[in-house]
Amino acid sequence: MKRLLIALLFPALLCAQSGRVRALRITVLSTMLADAGIGEWGFAALVEVDGRRILFDTGHAPDTVRKNAKDLRIDLAGIEEVILTHNHGDHTGGLVFLRQEMRKANPKALSRAHIGKGAFYSRPSGQGEQNELLREKQAYETAGGVFVEHDRPVELYPGVWLTGPVPRKYPERNWSTTGKVKTPDGLVEDTVPEDMSLVFDTDQGLVLLSGCGHAGVINTLEYARSKVRSAPVHAALGGFHLFPLDDAGVDWTAGKMREMGLQNLLGAHCTGIEAVYRIREKAGLSRRTCVVGAVGAGFQLGQGLLPGRLAR
Repeated sequence: MKRLLIALLFPALLCAQSGRVRALRITVLSTMLADAGIGEWGFAALVEVDGRRILFDTGHAPDTVRKNAKDLRIDLAGIEEVILTHNHGDHTGGLVFLRQEMRKANPKALSRAHIGKGAFYSRPSGQGEQNELLREKQAYETAGGVFVEHDRPVELYPGVWLTGPVPRKYPERNWSTTGKVKTPDGLVEDTVPEDMSLVFDTDQGLVLLSGCGHAGVINTLEYARSKVRSAPVHAALGGFHLFPLDDAGVDWTAGKMREMGLQNLLGAHCTGIEAVYRIREKAGLSRRTCVVGAVGAGFQLGQGLLPGRLAR
């Protein structure tokens, strides 16, 4: 009776005590296909979790996320927290523009950007600096933005975890093999060491939101299950950089997902259309539980995938 009374009068307190997410909705704001708005090679998503809102990546072109949010009747001005999964421009391109525009309505809008350690490492090449986030750093800070760097998992809110950089247990080489990065140990292959994801701990299991999954979706899921909770994977959403993989690579990934109890998959951005359908088959999913992501599509805890018209 006491717990029921607390739940009715103070739901946020009960959530904090349990450490589990109670309400979660994720809406895709940037990816290639578009059920509403415009598509691009990039990724961004709105996270609404237990009364809080987070912008997860910021798309490629500066104005894509704003335009798509407007079409979807989403107000970005009330969001203060931004997650940048890694340094690539197709995930950070809207950061400065969105901060400059949204602060006109709210001085704190999009003012805190979370990054993984290594995001500001130089990526030199014969054509100059390739780290677009490094080039945007000063402009964001001049606009009043603050970067928060993470080198390990952190619980941002009850049940909402940022993985920080993910150890590479399995050889999932889900990145370009041509780039170089200047680290404290010297110039080495750019494995996108800062790549990180969001994990939501729910009563139904873990929900993973990924930008590109350069650390490898299986590496990320296993790390989340070791650091957050060893629970089945209720849903995996976002970009997973599986499009370059051959059938054997996708089959291995699907097999590991199945072992972890994956129940829902929304593969957007760099996941690859063929990879999504092959995982559907190999992981034992269905048209209702495994779809290609589009702008406007998403996921809601308790309802499952919200595919929109395009992928229904």
